[in-house]
Amino acid sequence: MKIIEGFDKAKKLLDRQAPKSLDYKQEASVKKIIDDVRKRGDAALLELTEKFDGAKLSSLEIKPAQIKAAYRKVKPELIDALKLAAERIGAFHQMQKERSLKTYTHGKTGWMVRPMEKVGVYAPGGTASYPSTVLMTAIPAKVVGVREVILVTPPGKNGSISPSILVAADIAGVNRIFSIGGAQAIAALAFGTESVPRVDKICGPGNIYVMLAKKQVYGAVGIDGLQGPSEVVVIADESADPEYCASDLLAQAEHGGLSPSILITDSRPLAEKIVETLDRQMKFCSRQAIIKESLKNNGMIVIVKNMKESIALTNMYAPEHVLLLVKPGSPAYEEQLTNAGCIIYGQKGTVPMSDYISGPSHVLPTEGTARFFSPLNVTDFVKITNLSSVGDALMNLAGKAASTIARAEGLDAHAQAIELRLRNTRKKN
Repeated sequence: MKIIEGFDKAKKLLDRQAPKSLDYKQEASVKKIIDDVRKRGDAALLELTEKFDGAKLSSLEIKPAQIKAAYRKVKPELIDALKLAAERIGAFHQMQKERSLKTYTHGKTGWMVRPMEKVGVYAPGGTASYPSTVLMTAIPAKVVGVREVILVTPPGKNGSISPSILVAADIAGVNRIFSIGGAQAIAALAFGTESVPRVDKICGPGNIYVMLAKKQVYGAVGIDGLQGPSEVVVIADESADPEYCASDLLAQAEHGGLSPSILITDSRPLAEKIVETLDRQMKFCSRQAIIKESLKNNGMIVIVKNMKESIALTNMYAPEHVLLLVKPGSPAYEEQLTNAGCIIYGQKGTVPMSDYISGPSHVLPTEGTARFFSPLNVTDFVKITNLSSVGDALMNLAGKAASTIARAEGLDAHAQAIELRLRNTRKKN
């Protein structure tokens, strides 16, 4: 794991605010897949699922009996854990809804907040299953009243979906589930097929093909963002426990070889202890090869002069997760962190607790997009419709001004529509 000393050296490596090339070599392949699904519907989905996932399916949709059977295949303690997580995720987003989504009118002018009708959520699958992602995407949608939530997730080679995914979907209130993944699943949700309904918005993380497909269908449907590899910046001072620091760096690296695991500290002794601790803790990890690759390619410990430099570098990097491991009574650094998807703090702060059970959705902006994207939340699943009521009082007050602006823009028909009503209002009065 690289050790970088000094703010200026670190800045060259962590500055993601400069424009970067977005030339993805997979874009042409993704476009071809999307076009195929649009033209051939279910037939294309079945062929592509066999080609990419190695699964030959006779049906795309999961039946209720399969969901019921999944409960018998999942350990009771996992079912209980998923229910507890669902309860906490639901409570968090209900609180968010109550405080941020309110219809309002004043003098018949204002706005209405209404849920979308159909939303598609994507959960990675195939070689691994992520029931937590199902909860984190579907539950906020159900909290705001989305009528139909459609889950897509890739099957394993035997054609089945992980029972834990099915159980999580049932707990979250998902309405329909389809055994499809990759770019073809995104295309199906965006444009519809004989089996898969077209949705209003697509949410959830996935691999590069899923991300590029979301990018290409945006406009035909809404999307929540373009999530890339998971990432963390750990900000630690001299009081931080090196065991805690190392454990979160390893947890992040476990996601894959492209996941950045970065620690920024103003304590050289802490940095040296963390390096030693990483090697020792790694011996107990089942995904050692992945972790080693990730730390080698995207791991970094940065030593700076003070916490001010730590905050500045983190805001520049705009990471998905920020973990604050600082002594109790420190300034409210979370208020100074302006660019971050999620800030985790507290004496036992650790990213995995937030990933699974704290309450906020773990679908977060990555790759520096926390500068302008927000975490998945209840506002992703509603539409705001403006209400504009025009009566005599408003016409008398502002009709002439509106007409003046219209004529200044060369839009005479606009002006005439206003002036007609203004004349009638004055006649009446």
